[in-house]
Amino acid sequence: MKKLLVAFAAVAAFSAHAADTLTVAATPVPHAEILEFVKPALAQQGVDLKVKVFTDYIQPNVQVAEKRLDANFFQHQPYLDEFNKAKGTNLVSVAGVHLEPLGAYSSKYKTLEELPSTATVVIPNDATNGGRALLLLAKAGVIKLQDSNNILSTVKDITENPKNLKFRELEAATIPRVLTQVDLALINTNYALEAKLDPSKDALVIEGSDSPYVNILVARPDDKDSEAMKKLVAALHSPEVKAFILEKYKGAVVPAF
Repeated sequence: MKKLLVAFAAVAAFSAHAADTLTVAATPVPHAEILEFVKPALAQQGVDLKVKVFTDYIQPNVQVAEKRLDANFFQHQPYLDEFNKAKGTNLVSVAGVHLEPLGAYSSKYKTLEELPSTATVVIPNDATNGGRALLLLAKAGVIKLQDSNNILSTVKDITENPKNLKFRELEAATIPRVLTQVDLALINTNYALEAKLDPSKDALVIEGSDSPYVNILVARPDDKDSEAMKKLVAALHSPEVKAFILEKYKGAVVPAF
């Protein structure tokens, strides 16, 4: 009987361990793909990783803050900082995983120099990615900004616009859909990949490896150090994930660990 109780306790302990569930929000490419890649390894460690796919940048944070999800994986630190400030949340970065260089794309022109006067340029409408897009254009010499280091720069901060470019702001996820309707579109790499664009070949200009916009795993402060979260971080920082990113995305996504 004693042996049976010991065996039962072991099974119960294993079952409790195996029942550890971690639900993580992610945008489809590359975040959800990377999470799906580590699923089997986590399952062997007793973590049931459930990936919930979103196509926007708002709900993943809202639902983690409301404890409807455990974590999310889609954003960089400047965006998280701005979101926390605007929404009164206190979500935190758990770990940096990769960089997705933001690029400028056009279906009409092959170089930025070809852009005509009064060309229409679309940038993301959220504060951090909009500023990021303007900084990239400023670095490329297309415009000049009041402060070339201000990541929250807006169109109002443009001090020189030689081609009198017309700026439109749209939700980041929708920008690839209007690429053929505008002259230039600043697109986040995850959305560029979803639209079957090759950032390393199709972007007229793209951020360099010195970009500060590393994509991070985000959670609530009370959950960031859970055992399941630690196992997820270890899996995301594994040599296998680094090799997966390099092989699958061919430089369009860069490991940050």
